[in-house]
Amino acid sequence: MLITERRSGRRGGVLPDLVAVAGAALLVAVAALLGWRLIGAGVDIDLGFPPLLARWLPHVGPGTPVAVAVAGLVATNGPGLAARLRWRTLLWAAYPTAVLWTLALAMVDGWQRGVAGRLATRDEYLHDVPLVGDVPLMLRTFSDHILTTAVDPGQSWFWTTHVGAHPPLAFLLFVWLDRVGLGGGGPAGVSVILVGASACVAVAVTLRSLGAEQVARRALPFGVLLPGAVWVGVSADGLFAGVLAWSVALVAVGCAGRGLRSGVAAVAGGALYGCCLYLSYGLALGVLLPLAVLVGTGAGRAAVLAASGLAVVVLAFTASGFWWFTGYADVKVIYAASIAASRPYLYFGLADIAAVLFAAGPALVAGIRRAVAAPGAVPRPAALLAGAAVAAILLADLSGMSKGEVERIWLPFVVWLVPLAALLGRPAAPRAWLLGQAVLALAVNHLLLTVW
Repeated sequence: MLITERRSGRRGGVLPDLVAVAGAALLVAVAALLGWRLIGAGVDIDLGFPPLLARWLPHVGPGTPVAVAVAGLVATNGPGLAARLRWRTLLWAAYPTAVLWTLALAMVDGWQRGVAGRLATRDEYLHDVPLVGDVPLMLRTFSDHILTTAVDPGQSWFWTTHVGAHPPLAFLLFVWLDRVGLGGGGPAGVSVILVGASACVAVAVTLRSLGAEQVARRALPFGVLLPGAVWVGVSADGLFAGVLAWSVALVAVGCAGRGLRSGVAAVAGGALYGCCLYLSYGLALGVLLPLAVLVGTGAGRAAVLAASGLAVVVLAFTASGFWWFTGYADVKVIYAASIAASRPYLYFGLADIAAVLFAAGPALVAGIRRAVAAPGAVPRPAALLAGAAVAAILLADLSGMSKGEVERIWLPFVVWLVPLAALLGRPAAPRAWLLGQAVLALAVNHLLLTVW
């Protein structure tokens, strides 16, 4: 059974929305001030511009005019086109626009600094690609090289930071790119953007499969102009966001019927979520999203098929010699000895939420405000998906495991807050909120030099 949408209506006036946005801005300001105070006191929080991992560097670049143009066109024309274009045409228009927006933001920093160099530093995945000669051997011995000499003096060598801190699939994807002749930072960066920018389409497909096409149409322009695109281009977490989003979308398609197509989609969705588990340990919390779809629809057949797809991936990696729980246990050891050791738990409990707000933007803050003010009027699919995302964010924040991380880690969950933007009315109000989203992203990328 599909989850049908309700009429959203109005959720109060603009003034309460602006008050909520002002409150969010105040939280960010407090996080910034406390961060600078900690730095002044000699506490190593490893944030160049708290609460973001960035440094102050006003600049423009070759991506500036394109990013400004895309922002203006989507803000002014996006809501109208989303309302009247045929569904497939809309999706085919949204995806390249999201890619262009993300790439243009990255190109504000230039090709090398903004795209090609991001995944090629000594801490990133590409650094260790030349170490892999035998892929099956790499998988069998992957966990043997997670611990660093700082925590295990007997180690002869260890994976670089991002390789060792994640399960092997993320690293394996970049190894495969290299093997097919697409090695180096440029192809890797573009590949991440291509996958990450597709998340907005996956969210729309999910909503429509759950019987909420109008919600999907109203929310899609906000997915395209998501401020989090600043970190999709380029961080591997942008790729993770895209993969998780499509796993949820396929599960939703699987719940929408009982034919062969739906069955295959459910299996594929489960398998793709299984891949998420081997991309990032943090995506274990992502299970809340497909679970929300399965519980909300009561689709028992789809649940069994998705679970079978998940099991295939888990069994394949286990048979290859990589045991997820061993890897996670080792990562917790190196985590305890990393920058997380000097980062105060209470401060990062606040700073992490401030980082989420940067990735989400003012429109999603207003959408959350409206959802909280009138929960009964929120279309059920939007409520389930956004609720699962908020739960995942809060669990990660409270766990303390996120205080060793930065804004990029929230991308896989922030994209699922986008459906709440459908509550912002039409047509003039969405245009204003879309401009607000774009201005935030442009300001971050032009005033700061981000690491991701």
